[in-house]
Amino acid sequence: MSDDRARAAAASSPASPDSAPDQWADGSWEATARVVDPRGDDRERQVEAALRPRRLSDFPGQTRVRDQLGLVLEAARRRGTPPDHVLLSGPPGLGKTTLAMIIAAELDQPIRVTSGPAIQHAGDLASILSSLAEGEVLFLDEIHRMSRAAEEMLYLAMEDFRVDIVVGKGPGATAIPLELPPFTVVGATTRSGMLPAPLRDRFGFTGHLDFYATDDLVTILRRSARLLDVAAEEPGIIEIARRSRGTPRIANRLLRRVRDWAQIHGQHVVDLDAARAALALFDVDNRGLDRLDRGVLEALCRRFGGGPVGVSNLAVVVGEEVETVETVAEPFLVREGLMVRTPRGRAATALAWEHLGLTPPRPSAAYEPGMLPLDDGSRLGG
Repeated sequence: MSDDRARAAAASSPASPDSAPDQWADGSWEATARVVDPRGDDRERQVEAALRPRRLSDFPGQTRVRDQLGLVLEAARRRGTPPDHVLLSGPPGLGKTTLAMIIAAELDQPIRVTSGPAIQHAGDLASILSSLAEGEVLFLDEIHRMSRAAEEMLYLAMEDFRVDIVVGKGPGATAIPLELPPFTVVGATTRSGMLPAPLRDRFGFTGHLDFYATDDLVTILRRSARLLDVAAEEPGIIEIARRSRGTPRIANRLLRRVRDWAQIHGQHVVDLDAARAALALFDVDNRGLDRLDRGVLEALCRRFGGGPVGVSNLAVVVGEEVETVETVAEPFLVREGLMVRTPRGRAATALAWEHLGLTPPRPSAAYEPGMLPLDDGSRLGG
């Protein structure tokens, strides 16, 4: 078994009985995490690390960003200098961390990994920067969540490779400049608009990662199946890719769940029937919608006649927090053309009615609360 396969097998093995899920502040934890959630926990990141490509040439999809980044890295390598600082933006699960690891590997340099929430004081950042070696890559995940004091220190470090250490307080305080060896910052963010302009402007290369095409996800799944020693037929892989919401993290997660289903049911190959049965078990329909997504659409169409309706009303009907509906379900529904945002609220599109198997109401009756109860399966009248 190859090293990649061994790492993947070890990472995907069942957790020990005494291992616990990530806990909330009150000691509780999410026991029914969404299988199509693009975010990942620590356990899942271990599995992802074993499945990550190691070189830019092995990175599937994101052709424009990959080619541009390859040019930047090759030019820096020929000059013998660290490349410009790199900012990677895009939704969760698209490969920002993987690209950061690849950048370090392509430069043949070590990488230091930290995150914005972990750097809340300028001293935290100063201790990291002062220990960097020449040419080292510093990966800052969720860089938009850094504290303001740390951001201001990072400005100077990125531009002049220097930090000012303040000794003392009040009128007697003294700033001692500390020279730093040249290094490369790779920042990753899911919300580039929250980055201050001075910080954003210090990145010499900015790459935005888009959602993946089904063909690219099929390529990723083939490789993951090989590393996980999963025998999979092409129709089964295509079915998983179609329902993965354009996100490699979700695709790899669904592959593992289909593998589990096939194993429990005595099947040694992941085929089309196994993929459909497993994804139906986990409430992932043929467009990649899960229980929460369909719940929002059902409420919008059945309870509110297609809208427009405020997101707070939708949240009450589906029994979720407003933030959950707005940040978890709504972006995918809008991207798929199933929901639109209007000045008066959220409204269902014709595609949403078609997906639910319902007939849209007359234009004059576009908003009639209580048109159908949520558990009524009958069609709306024309």
